[in-house]
Amino acid sequence: MHEYALFEVLRAGQVESKHVVSFAVVDAAGRLLGSWGDPGLVTFLRSSAKPFQAIPFVESGAAEHFGFEARDLALVCASHTGTNRHVDLARQLLVKIDEPESALQCGIHVPYDEDAYERLLRAGEPLGPVRNNCSGKHAGMLGLAKYLGGDLDSYLSPDHHVQQRILQAISEMSAMPIDSIIVGVDGCSAPTFAMPLHKSAGAYARLVRPDGFEDARRRACESIVGAMRRYPELVAGPGKFDTQFMQAVGGRMVSKSGAEGFQSIGIPEGALAEGSPAMGIAIKVHDGDDKSHRAAALTAVELVGRLGGFREGERAALANYDARPVRNLSGITIGEIRINPQFDRDFNVNYEWI
Repeated sequence: MHEYALFEVLRAGQVESKHVVSFAVVDAAGRLLGSWGDPGLVTFLRSSAKPFQAIPFVESGAAEHFGFEARDLALVCASHTGTNRHVDLARQLLVKIDEPESALQCGIHVPYDEDAYERLLRAGEPLGPVRNNCSGKHAGMLGLAKYLGGDLDSYLSPDHHVQQRILQAISEMSAMPIDSIIVGVDGCSAPTFAMPLHKSAGAYARLVRPDGFEDARRRACESIVGAMRRYPELVAGPGKFDTQFMQAVGGRMVSKSGAEGFQSIGIPEGALAEGSPAMGIAIKVHDGDDKSHRAAALTAVELVGRLGGFREGERAALANYDARPVRNLSGITIGEIRINPQFDRDFNVNYEWI
């Protein structure tokens, strides 16, 4: 286990700030291909669980029943920034399941998109749960509850059949027994799940390569992954890492962040090189990261780069998340953000697949 910090901020050549990071790279068989820190660290996926929370909605037939298209599924998996496009689509999802905005129990917060928030203030428009970054996920949960004929008022209860189906899907995708998964309450009041990093990474590898599952699960995973790859702008929003990463790599991989410094990436078979296996990456910044997601994003870019995942020009499109100079308000370079140089010496990855 590597005890020193992976992410560093320097000023005048002196380390000013740092983040300790752990990650795991795992294939669809559960084999650990590479790691840093503690790959067995038990931590919550937070919003990185959203693609798995969408699986029962799709595989049950509810998504098809309500006429959800690929862009709708992308929003169900999203931590969106509350732009008008996101909100308009969230409202359309509610129309499709014939439920009012008041049915959403995700709570209310200021939109992550600053321009959207400024327009709301100028227009005097009140905030509502539809602008919550999780409103798409909750619309999917409500739709599943309605499709299955269950109570809608209690759809967030861990004992509700919707949440039980989600927990079962999480268990199967991560190859974790249900009673070994820690269930907590997320910021949007839905259940959230903690497990070892290598199990979370394995779940993402199986999400992008679901060959070992029955047809309904396989089709659900393919629909969810396809939606995220096709509509990355809906999965997060302008200026957000998930959106910009998926756009930069042309949809070859899927990316989903979570609160408190969690980041996941699913790499489909053949996405790195001919014959490369499907892989999942799970990253945790131990202190929860900066609000800009700086350590998790830089770790993801560095790791994908070391795996050979970028084609010409792609990494350059992610310069705002990569190792970079630090400039002050006058544009003067006063330091840098980087990966700890010892990473070059100590990181090992299994390249048998090349």
